[in-house]
Amino acid sequence: MLHAVYAPKSCSISHSRIPCYQKPLAPARLRVSASLPEPNGVKVEFTPWLIVGLGNPGNKYHGTRHNVGFEMIDRVSHEEGIVLNTIQSKALIGIGSIGEVPVVLAKPQAYMNFSGESVGPLAAYYQVPLRHILLVYDEMSLPNGILRLQPKGGHGHHNGVKSVMEHLNGRRDFPRFCIGIGNPPGTMDMKAYLLQKFSDTERKQVDAALDQGVAAVRTVVLEGFGSRISRFNIGQKYKYHKV
Repeated sequence: MLHAVYAPKSCSISHSRIPCYQKPLAPARLRVSASLPEPNGVKVEFTPWLIVGLGNPGNKYHGTRHNVGFEMIDRVSHEEGIVLNTIQSKALIGIGSIGEVPVVLAKPQAYMNFSGESVGPLAAYYQVPLRHILLVYDEMSLPNGILRLQPKGGHGHHNGVKSVMEHLNGRRDFPRFCIGIGNPPGTMDMKAYLLQKFSDTERKQVDAALDQGVAAVRTVVLEGFGSRISRFNIGQKYKYHKV
C-alpha cells in the first residue's frame, strides 16, 4: 500500500502504476505528496482519505432528502477550504487536507444508483485503503437530523451504497457516515419522499446536523474510530431527548 506524504498547503503531483479494486487495472494514479519536516529530518507519512457524498446531480435534486450526502461534502469543502473543481471518474472532486492528512472529496455525477462507478476507480487511482473510504449518505432508519458514524456495515437497501459495494468487489468493511432523514409518513411513496425537499423545521435540524458533521469528519480523519466517535454517536442518539 502506498501512503501519501503531505504537509499543509504544499503538495506535488507524480504518476505511477497501481493495483485496482476492479478489473481491468487502472493505468495510473495522481499522487498528492509533500514533506512534513521533523526535528530529526524524517518525513512523516499520512494515508489519504476518500470522502464521498452520495446524491443526484442537477438543480432539480438540490436540497432533497436523498442529496444530504452532497450537502455534507459541500459543507466540508467550505469549512476546510478544499475546492471542488475537477471532474474525474464521473465525479466532481477536490484535493486538499484536513489538518495534515491529505483528503479527496468527491460527489459522483452519474446518479445515485451508479455511485460505485466513481468510488471504485477513485479509490484505486489514489490507492486509498478500504478503511479510509468514508461514504456519506441519507438514512431513513434514523430520525431526521440524527447522525451516525460506523467503521463498516451493510447496504441497508440503499441503492447508492449497493453500487459502491459492487464496485469494491462486494467488500463492506469501509466507514459510513449516515445522516438521518426519517421514514415516509403514512403510505407516502418512498421514492417521492426521498426526492422531496425538507420542511422548514426539518431543514433547521439538518443544517445543525451538517455543522456537527463537519467536526465529526475531522475527528475520524485525524483520530480514527476511537472513544470520541463513540461518544459522538451516543450524543446523536439522544440529542432530541429532553431531560
